[in-house]
Amino acid sequence: MWFRNLLVYRLAAGASLTAEALEASLAQGALQPCGSFEMERRGWVRPRSEGGYVHAIERQWLIALGVNQKLLPAAVVNQTVKERAEALAKQQDHPPGRKQLRELRERTLAELMPKALTRRRTMHAWIDQVNGWLVVDSAAEKKAEELLEALRKAHPDFTAKRLDTGRSPASTMTAWLSAGDAPDGFTIDQDLELRSSGDNPGAVRYVRHPLEGRDIRDHITAGKTATRLGLTWKDRISFMLTEQLQVKRLVFLNVIKEENQTQTEDAEEQFDIEFALMSGELALLLADLTKALGGEKKRESEGN
Repeated sequence: MWFRNLLVYRLAAGASLTAEALEASLAQGALQPCGSFEMERRGWVRPRSEGGYVHAIERQWLIALGVNQKLLPAAVVNQTVKERAEALAKQQDHPPGRKQLRELRERTLAELMPKALTRRRTMHAWIDQVNGWLVVDSAAEKKAEELLEALRKAHPDFTAKRLDTGRSPASTMTAWLSAGDAPDGFTIDQDLELRSSGDNPGAVRYVRHPLEGRDIRDHITAGKTATRLGLTWKDRISFMLTEQLQVKRLVFLNVIKEENQTQTEDAEEQFDIEFALMSGELALLLADLTKALGGEKKRESEGN
């Protein structure tokens, strides 16, 4: 149980939510199989093979949204429609018109959809009731919003907004590169993307390349801004920070796993050990990263 990407949300201050209440809400929206004429269906699944829809260890919760998707490649539909259109053309001695082609496609879809195979993808989210975080394990904002939308639908009182910091990640990462150093607890790795502004922005990417060279500073002087930067936190977790405040390509380094000497052959127990270890480390990382980016930006509703 190790997250690979982080989209970070802040839970509403003062919100009261219990694991029992959330469990009841998610159970009502449990994932069901796709209907005969449905291409996709979303619903909540159990984060591990045993237990409920909210897997709770102290005040750290894990939930999971499942998506059933039918696999019906467009190439298969198009080929079937083409064959049937050719047969119809021979039958009526002229090519089918637009209305006939549309009806052929609709009948083909209606026939093939019930036979299509179904693929399931699962997206996990971690709710930290101690520090007020909601973190979705996704590299795509749109998919994370799917989970948030399903969570609001299941539990209307639930409120969470994307983390917003006092300093933008882009300007802060650029400043770190200019200075050749990152704040305490962080080190700059060897992956970087610099991008210029304007109608036709150019980009320069470095992969596994030292970032201390003069060429980096020259690009920044010319007006390019860091949009992605590889970082390591306390020699424990490496990741890519983006200008949208996404944490991607998260890797828990061996030192973390080596410090955890507990080993068990019980898969469920091992799952719990890893989740507890992961949530503890990520809570500390998020606190340090938020501080390095100028702290949280106060929202207007929190103003004066």
